[in-house]
Amino acid sequence: MTTINSVEFVKSKIRDILDFPVKGIVFKDITTVLRDKEGYREIIKFLTEKFQDKNIDYIAGIESRGFIFGAALAYELGAGFVPLRKPGKLPGETLSQEYQLEYGTDTLQIHKDAIEAGKRVVIVDDLLATGGTAGAACNLIRQTGAEVVAAAFVIELQDLNGRAKMPENVETVSMIVY
Repeated sequence: MTTINSVEFVKSKIRDILDFPVKGIVFKDITTVLRDKEGYREIIKFLTEKFQDKNIDYIAGIESRGFIFGAALAYELGAGFVPLRKPGKLPGETLSQEYQLEYGTDTLQIHKDAIEAGKRVVIVDDLLATGGTAGAACNLIRQTGAEVVAAAFVIELQDLNGRAKMPENVETVSMIVY
């Protein structure tokens, strides 16, 4: 079972980078926890415990850091893994969902046949900030006819209020909240 100590341990492995990508931002760098075998293991253990009894069919990882956690979680749960990609990265027929960024828009895509209607899906990414990407991921998965059971994040930046933009019926799970 994940404990407060394991959450604090993982938190202690995350490095702050000041003024990245622009001045005034404190970037939460997860590369330092990824290289720590115990830290990475604690993240996957936390996520696995949250969903092991929820009959999950697929984990949908958001490009690119969602792949790092999502694939390992899919393996642990015995679920399939589906990548949610930026435009032009998937070779087959795709579904798309545009979303708003602070300065402009972006798009996520999924193969049209990646997930069957009615299947249960958890969306995974490293960070929940404003909620734009995660909300778009929920909408994209719903286009397939699947059910988005939850969205899971390693880090949540609470002051940016991304949780409020998540659909009401989607459980939102974060290991570490700043």
